[in-house]
Amino acid sequence: MKGSAGSLYAIFRNEKVQLLTVALGTAVAGEFKINPVPGDLFRIALGGSAFLLLLLLMNRLPYLKAGLYTGITVVIFRTLLDVIFAPASFHLEDSLRLHTSSGLYYLTFAFGLLALQHRIGSMNALWLGACCAAIDLTSNVVEMICRWLLNGSDITHPATWGYIALVGLARGFFVTGLYSSIAVSQIRALNLEQSKRMEQMLAVNSGLYGEVFYLRKSMSAMERVTRDSYRLYADLKREGLDELGRRQLKVTQELHEIKKDSQRIAAGLLKLFDQEAKTLLTLSEIADYALRGNRKYAAMLGKWILFEVETSSSYATSQHLALLSLLNNLLANAVEAIDRSGVIGLEIRVEGADTRLIVRDTGRGIPDKSRMLVFEPGFTTKFGEGGAAATGIGLSHVHDIVHELGGSVRLLPDSEEGWITVFEAVIPTDRLKKEE
Repeated sequence: MKGSAGSLYAIFRNEKVQLLTVALGTAVAGEFKINPVPGDLFRIALGGSAFLLLLLLMNRLPYLKAGLYTGITVVIFRTLLDVIFAPASFHLEDSLRLHTSSGLYYLTFAFGLLALQHRIGSMNALWLGACCAAIDLTSNVVEMICRWLLNGSDITHPATWGYIALVGLARGFFVTGLYSSIAVSQIRALNLEQSKRMEQMLAVNSGLYGEVFYLRKSMSAMERVTRDSYRLYADLKREGLDELGRRQLKVTQELHEIKKDSQRIAAGLLKLFDQEAKTLLTLSEIADYALRGNRKYAAMLGKWILFEVETSSSYATSQHLALLSLLNNLLANAVEAIDRSGVIGLEIRVEGADTRLIVRDTGRGIPDKSRMLVFEPGFTTKFGEGGAAATGIGLSHVHDIVHELGGSVRLLPDSEEGWITVFEAVIPTDRLKKEE
């Protein structure tokens, strides 16, 4: 199914298919018409509108070729209709002479629009509408002169030129307005898709950031253990315990190999984060992405949670992965602390030299005897349905990230009015803010 959709898309991207679409679409649309003046001298049809809209949407087509193909198709199509609906009075020469002027209209229109082709995407909508109306008027003038030359039609009727001017203006502005609406919708759809991809990428990378953070922490510990292991080998060798020394040296060598493997993994991951560091997000954008992910998490758990956000100050930072990681942990903890329904508040503000990130919730709260232990690794107040305790890594992780950024995090001792649990992280602004 996916392959079929891709093949269909490729077909419609083909230039010949697009030219055929413009030609046939215009020819068919041209038969939906009214005749404001007696006879077939001047008609108001959808053909001109369809032709203009298709060329605006397919602005990479060769316009002159599109105008030529459309003009020929319209003449042939209308001649065939004459054969089908009036076979008794049909004369090929008369029919071709009558409809050639209509074909010339589309060729002239394409020629006029050619001057705007490479500027369509950047032109002001009103100016584009005015230009298209002028091109429409010029094309109608050429068509009328052709009718006069080929058929001897009377083109001096004032009402005819009034209708031509009025229809040209209406068609030019209406079609360009419709085109602008379609273009805006496409841009919005593209921005929405990019926003979704950005959200997914940030969610993955912020989680990965935590893993890299602990990998670097483990590598530092491994370096110390390797160093101590080698010292122990040297001590054993000095004491003449050669056999134990050889065994200890083997352990040291294996530790060294594990450290090198970890360094290679960390180096690859850190390259990714070096690239990510070039990306800047504002504090408001970081808050928005964190709230989106945790709204989905709350919905997945079947909880009705109102999220409130207040960002009094905002600036760009390259430390968005670290901030997302700590906010996601604090917000996820708040979601899990609420039984069925409640409120979670996120506030970000700059005070003096510090940036404060505050997460509040109306959940079950933390017992007084446990408040001093919340940032200890392994501490948890959450248990699964079978009574199994959670890992208790989240708040410890927040603590480590904040301290890595030179800040501090605390559980506020007194609950604020209406809130049960309040966490506050304070980070020096100069460690986060991108210098301009």
